[in-house]
Amino acid sequence: MEEIVRSIVTILMRGTEYQTFCKCAQCEMDIIALSLNTLPAHYVTTEQGRNSVFERMNSRENLEWINKRIIQSIHVIGKYPHRN
Repeated sequence: MEEIVRSIVTILMRGTEYQTFCKCAQCEMDIIALSLNTLPAHYVTTEQGRNSVFERMNSRENLEWINKRIIQSIHVIGKYPHRN
């Protein structure tokens, strides 16, 4: 889940839709952390398990669901940043 969230956050924050949001490392990590806290954890101990979860989470429906959580997190962190 973390790999997927990191990838999507990086893509979204580099895109034109979120140009007005802070792109510093702290805000990006806060967005990732908040997003992961709203999504279910999928712990695995083998590469086969990792691949299985990745394939399951990488479906169109799941990516849309994950995207919604990330977008909510972007707006929350944009409104209440933790940086100095």
